[in-house]
Amino acid sequence: MAVKKPAKKTNTKAAVKTKPAASKSSSGSNKKPAAKPDETRKIKPAVKSADAVYDESKIKTLSSLEHIRLRTGMYIGRLGDGSNPDDGIYVLLKEVIDNGIDEFIMGNGKLIETAVKDIDKPGAATVKVRDFGRGIPLGKLVECVSVINTGAKYNDDVFQFSVGLNGVGTKAVNALSVYFRVAAVRNGEFAEAIFERGKLKSERKGKLKENTKDGTLVEFTPDPEIFKSYVFNREFIEKRMQNYAYLNAGLTLAFNGKQFVSKRGLYDLLSEETGEDSLYPLGYYRGEHSPNGQLEIAFTHTNNYGEEYFSFVNGQFTSDGGTHLSAFKEGFLKGIQTYYKKDYRSEDVREGTTAAVAIKLKNPVFESQTKNKLGNSDIRAWVVQEVRNAVEDWLHKNPEAGKKLEQKIIANESLRTELNAVKKEAREAAKKIALKIPKLKDCKYHLEDGKDGEESTIFITEGDSAAGSIVSSRDVMTQAIFALRGKVENVYGKKRAAIYKNEELFNMMMALGIDNDIEGLRYGRIVIATDADFDGFHIRNLLLTFFLSYFEELVTAGHVFILETPLFRVRTKKETRYCYTEKERDEASAALGSQSEITRFKGLGEISPKEFGQFIGEDMRIVPVSVNTLKQVPQVLNFYMGKNTPERRDYIMKNLIKDAG
Repeated sequence: MAVKKPAKKTNTKAAVKTKPAASKSSSGSNKKPAAKPDETRKIKPAVKSADAVYDESKIKTLSSLEHIRLRTGMYIGRLGDGSNPDDGIYVLLKEVIDNGIDEFIMGNGKLIETAVKDIDKPGAATVKVRDFGRGIPLGKLVECVSVINTGAKYNDDVFQFSVGLNGVGTKAVNALSVYFRVAAVRNGEFAEAIFERGKLKSERKGKLKENTKDGTLVEFTPDPEIFKSYVFNREFIEKRMQNYAYLNAGLTLAFNGKQFVSKRGLYDLLSEETGEDSLYPLGYYRGEHSPNGQLEIAFTHTNNYGEEYFSFVNGQFTSDGGTHLSAFKEGFLKGIQTYYKKDYRSEDVREGTTAAVAIKLKNPVFESQTKNKLGNSDIRAWVVQEVRNAVEDWLHKNPEAGKKLEQKIIANESLRTELNAVKKEAREAAKKIALKIPKLKDCKYHLEDGKDGEESTIFITEGDSAAGSIVSSRDVMTQAIFALRGKVENVYGKKRAAIYKNEELFNMMMALGIDNDIEGLRYGRIVIATDADFDGFHIRNLLLTFFLSYFEELVTAGHVFILETPLFRVRTKKETRYCYTEKERDEASAALGSQSEITRFKGLGEISPKEFGQFIGEDMRIVPVSVNTLKQVPQVLNFYMGKNTPERRDYIMKNLIKDAG
């Protein structure tokens, strides 16, 4: 399926240790003797008083760059190792490229060149980014890359629509790099500075040959002390470059010799994503610059289930949406209602929608340093009104497309009525089975609990044996388990009503909180945990077919993962090593000697609960499930889950089963 292999492991929250049970008294009771009325309870300090001295000597003052290195998550979010597009090394790359984008937005430079040297070498890749904008003022070069809250992006005359408004981005790259070089060219002169982990090592100035174009060059090597064994993924970088091109029509971005450019902006993005699945020609609107900002949208409908949105603010992909996206949805509905003069319901209009929204603002307010969600509430009225007018105007100019859109809305109404009846029957049947969801071992915190629920994870396992190992070793605060009875139904090509009539699939939807829609999702991560054998791979594909067919947004939003567990255990009396491949097994066996014992785990249930805890703790390996473009989904599902063709059988034998070894 569309599963991308990580270079290394993806860290997750460490398991919470539970307190040991109180020792029993001689009578077998766990109860402590009641305290006497006049007895004063003594509380022992957690540490010795000598270790808890709090005086002037304990007060520390960190430089800005030292603080970035100590509290990395505050500045770039997750660290990771490059196996996820949100990992820190890609944030470093983005921060540097964003500066070149800001120059282009202000009309300076139509090319940004990016190169990653030793891209496949763990922990050693060096990134080089050259833009052709105005170049950092030579006299302030060092300050602009090393002193927090220093830069020109606070000046509206210089930068009107910038992503980086807090003066931190490039400084974070500097602080988190083992090698950082910056050079600026202006009017035939240059300035250069070289840093190591944020500390200035050298600087120089001089003149250059004639015709050397103005701009800024940044070169950096992420610090392997912070980013453990990182590896850059070419595909992630290329995807980011392509998005930059879509958002900045006319800008050319080069990456390791490959060029990315777009002439029609978001229209090209949506066209690439949907392909021939669009039910009518793409709708497109690009507004003029105004005191509020600038808005660009593209939209269409497909026969896929759910909705899919690509939202951006000043060139930054906002994976969690925000006020600009919610305002677009509201304006989109109002525009359609006004044109057709009918009070269509929101869910009927939005079902099957694929849209892209990009907004440029002078003062964007993001809900975190990583800028995944916009928080500006003051833009709502403007965006709603402009989207409403744009959609209504487009429908007047494209009446044939308008007819197809209305047919889709009417079909959605009919489908919703049918589904509501089926859902009601399913809920009534579920009530008769049990008050609790069968086969669900829940955790305490969920997505709705805010920060406490961000790491919430549900493992979908095959059978009670595998579930038992996870139940006994999980973190009860953030890790839940749903056990399947066996192979679920192959839902490829079936109507949505079919999944509500299937008892096990419906129970799983209730466990996930998506029996109504994905807005009710209860867990941040859905982890498929199956055995690494023929049946396990089949169950994995059946589950991926289910998610990609009916809840595609869960995949595209990065909620679905595959759990990797070791295939082998190699041990002696003194040491135990767990291996995920035959190569690792052979290396461990050679290192531990001929006396080592090798065990092959045929299934998750064969791993003892005592051992299993480490594989779902902070060193848990999870592989994100993703798709390059939405138009690939039907093709992928048809290949894997359609008619049993010889080509598919050959592929499975050559690839999936080989990987399982």
